[in-house]
Amino acid sequence: MALTDKWLFVLSRYSRRMWFRASLYGLLGIVTALLGVAAKPLIPPGLAGSIGAGSVGNILGILATSMLAVTTFSLATMVSAYGAASSTATPRAAKLLIEDTTAQGALATFIGAFLFSIVGLIALSAGIYGDSGRVLLLAATIAVIVLITVTLLRWIEQLSRFGRVAETINLVETATRRAMQHRARKPWLGGAPWQAPPEDAVAVESTQVGYIEYIDMAQLGQFSDEHDVDIHLDVLPGSFAVPGRPLARISADLDDPDAEAFRKAFVVGDSRTFENDPRYGLVVLTEIAVRALSPAVNDPGTAIDVIGTVVRLLTGWARGRASKEDEVEVSHSRVFVPALREADMFEDVFPAIARDGAGMREIGIRLQKAFAALDDLGFVHFEDPIREQASAACQRALAAMDFEPDRAAVLEASRPRLVGDVLPAQARKPA
Repeated sequence: MALTDKWLFVLSRYSRRMWFRASLYGLLGIVTALLGVAAKPLIPPGLAGSIGAGSVGNILGILATSMLAVTTFSLATMVSAYGAASSTATPRAAKLLIEDTTAQGALATFIGAFLFSIVGLIALSAGIYGDSGRVLLLAATIAVIVLITVTLLRWIEQLSRFGRVAETINLVETATRRAMQHRARKPWLGGAPWQAPPEDAVAVESTQVGYIEYIDMAQLGQFSDEHDVDIHLDVLPGSFAVPGRPLARISADLDDPDAEAFRKAFVVGDSRTFENDPRYGLVVLTEIAVRALSPAVNDPGTAIDVIGTVVRLLTGWARGRASKEDEVEVSHSRVFVPALREADMFEDVFPAIARDGAGMREIGIRLQKAFAALDDLGFVHFEDPIREQASAACQRALAAMDFEPDRAAVLEASRPRLVGDVLPAQARKPA
């Protein structure tokens, strides 16, 4: 059981790669093409001539040629979309486009249909079908054509927005919401709320350099039971691991083999991932907004869209945490895990947007309205971060604006309870 969750995580990562789905559909196409050979005894003799199964070879030839062209076109389109997303949004979001199931499904369907056609033509040329096998091959060909038609219609719809900034923001929002919902259900990853380790606790350091992608809590729970130790984690998914920084502190000393076995519960990679790291999605959204606010792009509308997206995500986080506050299940009571700090979530987003949009009236107003909307939720863990970020954003805006009506509009949109009474004295410029 200790390895099950970890292997499911590894399998889910591989299943999202483009080659996995394409290989699966290609194998299915080959099996479908050969199915007529195995099932030809089930078809009554003479049926092939009555339904025109002899023409299946011509159909397969047309299908093979067209699917090769469509596959090449789709690959070129997808590569262009990846480049567009990297240049107009952020390179970190391109991974979500690569893992998009609709795009992968379309490409895999075209490759599968191409292989189905090629194998069918080879089998026909070898004469292994016979008249009865041709009937089944014709039926399978008709089914493949229907599947291709449906896939093409979906793919055309997808191409109309694939790689665009708005679609990229939606993909990042979906991935971040999924990670937030999962963490809201398990704020301590299935462990117990974090407690300070004893002074004599032994630190287990990482031997790798990279980002924590996954922590196998089942393996840590089993380790704590087998060795009768308490485990106090120092890292979460998304933390940067380096030699010298503790992964965790343990209430007993470990020999080298046990320490190495302990480290295997931590999957370290070259970059952060969306699946188990809700903050990473917020960072990527911030990068999109910051690029939109750059002088080269000058697109405050995209930044405003990102602010609204972040408000939706944080609202869902607050409601999820509040609704499951008394339902959190502790599966590993001797593994103590720090929770995500809401202050860090706010820090990931709002300072950068407030800094780069400080001179823009619409950004300043939208930020203050966002803070007001989050304040209305009444979520206790948001209170201090909202006040801190609202005050800082308001000060940045007032300091960067020379036009008095713009500064007055930002102040009017802000809540005095959030920005504080000290703002006019510190942030206002002389009229």
